[in-house]
Amino acid sequence: MRIRIANTENMKGKNMSSHPFLSVVIPVYNTKEYLTCCLDSILAQDFTDYELILVDDGSTDESGVICDRYAAAHEQIRCIHQPNGGHTCARQSGVRASRGEYITFVDSDDWIDPAMYSSMCRAAKTTHADIVHCDFTAVMPHKTKICSAPFASGFYDKTRLMDTVYPEMIYFGTYFVFGIAPNLWNKLFRRNILEKYLFRLPQSIIVGEDGPVTYACMLEASSVYFCSEAYYYYRSNSASVSHNMDPKRLSENHTMFDTYAQFIDLSAYPFMQKQLHYFFVYQSLLTFAPVFQSIRQESARFKQLFREECDNPHIRAAFQAVPLGDITGLHNKLYAFCIRHKLYRLFKILLPKQS
Repeated sequence: MRIRIANTENMKGKNMSSHPFLSVVIPVYNTKEYLTCCLDSILAQDFTDYELILVDDGSTDESGVICDRYAAAHEQIRCIHQPNGGHTCARQSGVRASRGEYITFVDSDDWIDPAMYSSMCRAAKTTHADIVHCDFTAVMPHKTKICSAPFASGFYDKTRLMDTVYPEMIYFGTYFVFGIAPNLWNKLFRRNILEKYLFRLPQSIIVGEDGPVTYACMLEASSVYFCSEAYYYYRSNSASVSHNMDPKRLSENHTMFDTYAQFIDLSAYPFMQKQLHYFFVYQSLLTFAPVFQSIRQESARFKQLFREECDNPHIRAAFQAVPLGDITGLHNKLYAFCIRHKLYRLFKILLPKQS
């Protein structure tokens, strides 16, 4: 892969530390409409001991030009240009180029509060926590929603994590509520912990790629600090990749589930098995209906693919383990019943009628 780095001259700027406390990595792909707002929010931080690494992942709009303009104007910014490899590939490239003791991420269509990094880095420096976590605000077209972790703010050592956080980290006891949101961007990670998992994350996972890394790092951490403030603003876009479904999403789920199984040591944390079962059911139900709706006219393919999905070891074990009564929504319960018993005809009947 050919990679071009802009602003290598500014890497030696007199005001720029060769080893900043924090590296901020932003993957960029065709977000010219939002990118300036994102970058300006970082430059507005009242914390200065950071570097900002922009990874232009083969943008075809003016995003790459905007990145170069900011890199030329600000010594703490570097820009990497590479062929399109996807979000994970861009993050991995950015982390490889980074030099900070802690690493964090921002998505290029989001923005952050001016006090985010001063507050979170102060917590990291004071407590030496391996991860610092903050709440976030989901920004939707007609409303906003503050998303808060259900754990008290403050410092958690390993004992407190084991007793309080880990048992409800992925599944908080209601279908489906995360204990810790899977996102990477509302957390600071100590470098060595993040690198252990990020570089092993398959680049083929397009949706839900944050989760395996986030939860593995949480389990790896000796300590975590929770901030109660919602410093991060996440732009929820209904047209984003998160909402586009086709049969490839099924194989992506397999890879994601395999990665969870590889990253999480169930012999050390056996209580994670139940949480993974609930998450696999949740993720499968999000995916099955829209994917199979898209091929409902292809009867032979529908039947074969449905049965193959039901026979996947992770999916089969999860749907056998999770009681139907714990799944909310009548349609979800019926879908789960069909998947558990491989009833492809009934599943097809239950799909919404196409207009």
